Amino acid sequence: MSIRVLLADDQALLRATFRILIDSCADMTVVGEASDGVEAVDLTRAHHPDIVLMDIRMPGADGLTATSEICADPKLSATRVLILTTFETEDYVAQALRAGASGFLGKDVTADTLLDGLRTVASGEALLSPGATRTLITRFLTSPAPGSHLAPPERLAELTVREREVMALAAEGKSNTEIAADLTVSPLTVRTHIHRAMTKLGARDRAQLVVIAYQTGLVQAGPTAL
Repeated sequence: MSIRVLLADDQALLRATFRILIDSCADMTVVGEASDGVEAVDLTRAHHPDIVLMDIRMPGADGLTATSEICADPKLSATRVLILTTFETEDYVAQALRAGASGFLGKDVTADTLLDGLRTVASGEALLSPGATRTLITRFLTSPAPGSHLAPPERLAELTVREREVMALAAEGKSNTEIAADLTVSPLTVRTHIHRAMTKLGARDRAQLVVIAYQTGLVQAGPTAL
């Protein structure tokens, strides 16, 4: 089945470029375009896309507000949000991840990277492996926003020792293949542990699992170098 994508960006030319690129793939199709956050939420509720490719900076309701609304709506639990941003907007990225986004890409990505990113997020994984992303996560997710609450360590009580181990390695930004090599198991076994941990913790996807790992103290933030 095709991956159904909704584009949310206030730049019409950029949306048109993304549409041409995505529609050229046999396994993807664009189901709608939004020019601001309000329209993004409305069209997401109307079309139930698999992924919303969301810009952060838009007039009116921005991408952060739209991401929060989409990820908080139980009827949209199958829709994932992939944020478009630049590495200079670090705090925006952290807020988007807290809101439930499944990852982010810079607007200067190559066509192949964008398409691979959409496929990665559609598969239930998260775009959290690049070193720059790990740096952002360790810097910001361990410092909760005003009014937010850290997840208590007790949330991890239901996990097996192996599930905690796999979750911690995932939170360090390692891929399933890298985790499998570290633990001398198959990538399929790693994927199974990841999904069991997600189910037990009520995590929407791998991105939320990483957030919980830092908030509960399972993984500690290391030195950053941005």
